[in-house]
Amino acid sequence: MVLDKLKSLRTEKGLSCKQVADLVGISKEYYWMIENGKRRLNYELAVKIAQVFDTSPDDIFLDRELTYSEQKVSSLTNQSP
Repeated sequence: MVLDKLKSLRTEKGLSCKQVADLVGISKEYYWMIENGKRRLNYELAVKIAQVFDTSPDDIFLDRELTYSEQKVSSLTNQSP
């Protein structure tokens, strides 16, 4: 799951949910819900969270496997008969 990477990054850095939440300006509860897939986030918040971990939002939140699958489906449907 994509959000497993978010939790992994946080624990690798030795940060609590509260610490990350404070750094991005949201409540601990809101951050916990994001990390556990209970809340969605907008791009601006994704950028702020990524900055905490010195990475890009895509590296944390983009499901590369799904994107690859979508590309395969797209290429199959765009082929001429």
